[in-house]
Amino acid sequence: MKSTARRQSYGAKRAPYAFLIPATILFALFFALPIGYALWLSFRKVKVSGLGLGSGARKEVWAGLENYTDALTDSELLHGTLRVLGYGCIVVPVMLGLALLFALMLDSEKVRLAPFTRLAIFLPYAIPGVVAALLWGFLYLPDVSPFYFVLDRLGLPQPDLLDGGPLYLALSNIAVWGGTGFNMIVIYTSLRAIPAEVYEAAKLDGATPTQIALRIKIPMVAPSLVLTFFFSVIATLQMFNEPTTLKPLTNSVSTTWSPLMKVYRDAFGEGDLHSAAAQAVIIAVATLLLSFGFLRAANRRQKQEAAR
Repeated sequence: MKSTARRQSYGAKRAPYAFLIPATILFALFFALPIGYALWLSFRKVKVSGLGLGSGARKEVWAGLENYTDALTDSELLHGTLRVLGYGCIVVPVMLGLALLFALMLDSEKVRLAPFTRLAIFLPYAIPGVVAALLWGFLYLPDVSPFYFVLDRLGLPQPDLLDGGPLYLALSNIAVWGGTGFNMIVIYTSLRAIPAEVYEAAKLDGATPTQIALRIKIPMVAPSLVLTFFFSVIATLQMFNEPTTLKPLTNSVSTTWSPLMKVYRDAFGEGDLHSAAAQAVIIAVATLLLSFGFLRAANRRQKQEAAR
């Protein structure tokens, strides 16, 4: 009996680790191993001897930090980063502002057809990014867009949204259209979790719906706002689908418009996997540091407010 009980106890202790094995294997094969391989490539380079012809003319050698130095001094990577930062300054506040506004409106007692409205706002998020970019890309083209036809009939100016400064607005519109619904659902879920007694007490004190929204609802969903801001920043730094999809439609989008586009160009267009790996590592580290710094600042602020 004792030996049986010991075996059962030993098996019960090992069971959680057995359930973790499939996830651990998938994590190692499709996440940890590619990251490790990218790090390995980033510290190496291809050395070409002579004309680069014949066996042994091209061999992989240790490069140290050379690829990282070249990436940090690359003007194309810097300009792509600045473009993405400008794009993010438009997308993040507009998208989160609309998500918060829609969530507050749906949480109102006077709202009608709330389930249908939630679905309508969330539906664009379910559309793949490439499909959404193609859809809006053709709507931006003067020759096929119904918007330009209406503007022409009304005698109004027809701006070229795929050229110059308006390109930022065109790209931002795609991201806002697709991402607002997801952020709205996150914020709306937090609003629905607030106890009804809080609202009843505020109404008894004479608070108006606007005051309740500004002084109760928004402060209480601050963690959700931090979370959505965090996700939005990461998505902005990883911008790739929209400009890549719109590139065949305009000459204003280069192959290095965003940092990830430059990584893709260097890796698969020019065949320089080592330089591309170094750039990818730099982007990943920058994203990690930015995210960690923001979360740390947000946690510090929450602790200060809680101490008050």
